Amino acid sequence: MFQVRIHGRGGQGVVSAAEMLSVAAFGEGRFAQAFPSFGSERMGAPVTAFCRIDDHEIRLREPVMEPDALIIQDPTLLHQVELFRGLARTGYILVNSTRSFEELGIAEFVRAFPPERCCTVPATELALKSVGRPLPNAALLGGFAAITGQVSIEAVCGAIRAKFPGKVGEANVVAARAAFDAALTHAAREAAHA
Repeated sequence: MFQVRIHGRGGQGVVSAAEMLSVAAFGEGRFAQAFPSFGSERMGAPVTAFCRIDDHEIRLREPVMEPDALIIQDPTLLHQVELFRGLARTGYILVNSTRSFEELGIAEFVRAFPPERCCTVPATELALKSVGRPLPNAALLGGFAAITGQVSIEAVCGAIRAKFPGKVGEANVVAARAAFDAALTHAAREAAHA
């Protein structure tokens, strides 16, 4: 079973990201589950959502305490919430940011992980450019597909179109593909330095 924890703030589409990821996995014939965990339900408050992907029926219903991957939609949470709790050193870290891990103040921590499994993607900027709104969730799913291989970019695009039909969906697909390409470029660069 592959478990994902998504961290962000209310209004950033954290719950929608988990739902779209589960739809993408389901679309490829896998079992998937998505659900949120709310604190205070207000715009800007920290929000966590979870997604599980497996080749067998999923019976677990509790929050993901030991994720295989973290998607961090809002980098301002990096030093406010214990985002990395339970993440194994073989896990994946995807952060929505234009800044490097050094600039984000987590470079020393991230060095303990395989470099090709840790990536920053400018998802908010990609969303602004394509969608016209600062919603990083769909773009980050493209980055997730690139670094983990758990779902294909085509499955991600299909899930985005199912959630947001029409022009909004197509604009989000453009952002997801751009994030996918950015993450692949990052992974290739890291592999070349290894």
